[in-house]
Amino acid sequence: QVQPVESGGGLVQAGGSLRLSCAASGRSFNYYVMGWFRQAPGKEREFVAVISWSGGTTDYADSVKGRFTISRDNAKNTVYLQMNSLEPEDTAAYYCAAARRAYYSGLNSSPGSYAYWGQGTQVTVSS
Repeated sequence: QVQPVESGGGLVQAGGSLRLSCAASGRSFNYYVMGWFRQAPGKEREFVAVISWSGGTTDYADSVKGRFTISRDNAKNTVYLQMNSLEPEDTAAYYCAAARRAYYSGLNSSPGSYAYWGQGTQVTVSS
């Protein structure tokens, strides 16, 4: 199993950028589909982005397409979320999640399909 730990959150002005990192301890990181989710106060946790084992396939929520980029470095057991052109609506706690399964498009946006979660990192975008 793996244990994700997020970092890189903070306060940024609208239009700015942040890069989140998720370091996953444990073995066989390269066999885990990795996802980013976020949760704003009073709202449900929502899918942000996902990346396949090799990093060759990615998918994004419509709300972040063209602004966010997910990537991974399997040699470092780390997945990243580069967030550009941030908007106040992006304010949320961001969570990294891991799933030891194949990359299934029908499952990737469902929080229930991920077994391992980090504690989250707060991103606040001021207007």
